Amino acid sequence: MRLENLANVPAIRELRNKILFTFFILFLYRLGTHIPVPGVDVHALAEYFKTNLQGTAFEIYDIFAGGALSRAAILGVGIMPYISASIIMQLMATSVPTIERLQKEGEHGRRKINQYTRYLTILVAAIQSIGVTVFLSNLTAPSGIKVVPDANFMFYFTTIVALVGGTMLLMWMGELITQYGIGNGISVIIFAGTLDTLPGELVNTIRLVRTGSISPFGLVFALVVMGALTVATVAITQAQRRLPIQYAKRIVGNRVYGGQSTYLPLTVNTAGVIPIIFAQSLLMLPQTALTFARFPGMEKFKAFVDTYFVPASIPYDLTYALLIIGFAYMYTSVVINPRDLADNLQRYSGFIPGIRPGPKTAEYIDRVLARIILPGAVFFALVAVIPSHLMKWTHVPIYYGGTRLLIIVGVALELVQQIESHLIMHQYEGLLKRGRIRGWR
Repeated sequence: MRLENLANVPAIRELRNKILFTFFILFLYRLGTHIPVPGVDVHALAEYFKTNLQGTAFEIYDIFAGGALSRAAILGVGIMPYISASIIMQLMATSVPTIERLQKEGEHGRRKINQYTRYLTILVAAIQSIGVTVFLSNLTAPSGIKVVPDANFMFYFTTIVALVGGTMLLMWMGELITQYGIGNGISVIIFAGTLDTLPGELVNTIRLVRTGSISPFGLVFALVVMGALTVATVAITQAQRRLPIQYAKRIVGNRVYGGQSTYLPLTVNTAGVIPIIFAQSLLMLPQTALTFARFPGMEKFKAFVDTYFVPASIPYDLTYALLIIGFAYMYTSVVINPRDLADNLQRYSGFIPGIRPGPKTAEYIDRVLARIILPGAVFFALVAVIPSHLMKWTHVPIYYGGTRLLIIVGVALELVQQIESHLIMHQYEGLLKRGRIRGWR
């Protein structure tokens, strides 16, 4: 890493303005995560979250919302409805012929799909906002104070409108960052949200070391392991399998086109952080349901789950790992369609040496994808599982879990990639010693 080349960043006016604009939007975002909706006792809500919702799906959701849900902020629903709508549209593209045709219509089709995604985001945000509003209105803190002292019609109406508006505002902020700032706006907002509690967590860890609750050796060992995991995650995130592509020569008039050799890059981590998010959310659902369920005999079942199906237990870790691997294959099949890749290659007279164009090429690409996804998915399953065991062995509270680690690494690589592109374009050396880097997209 050539850190001295960071001094060249302020010299590029365009890049400097993009970075400053991104920080300005993130400042507004962080401000919005601390503005509560009217009618909520934020102190009672914080007490309830701290006591009852540790290790549930609400805690995971709060991480992606930048802590806004636990503060009942106007951005409490976060950007997740937009992400959910985007995933739904990707799934529909594989099963709905109209959406599939729009994907192939270039810029016009992309704009139409973005428009439908925004409409779907409003619907998903409205559903989630209603759920969050009803959830808040029924809460009572352990001290006996109701989180919403007066849950009348105006509270429901204003809260739902504020939360839906907050999601749409976040979506607009993300698009502004993508257009005028640095990096993918939605990814940058999620990245900033996951870092919300990091300063307080570091202070808490230092306090535990000073009081003797954590041994210095255990802390150093945990830092070394997490550092090694971070380096390995960077390497796996950038890993690619490059399939050689040869284009046949074509004569158009007096010109000869094609004939060059290139490659088709297939990334090991095509699905990104999605498999871990899906698997974690699915595993948290039983614990979340048991938190609010009130049925006869439920206490025994809850005690069984709390004892044998918790992080760092064999049943939990095996289920978690299998879900991550399964979701990695499922989401990759949605993102990459080998048949479309083969058809595009054949349309432009491209082929993989030694493989027949058409269905044989699609089968070959599918076979290669199946082979490279497995080691990547197994590695990220280990990344998701190791922190809980490390915390159990060293008693160091690991806040750097698999989901947060993948988000930080992926977005950081993407940001460095864009900064490096600007440096090279203005005839400066890149930030890395060996050529260009690849982000997670």
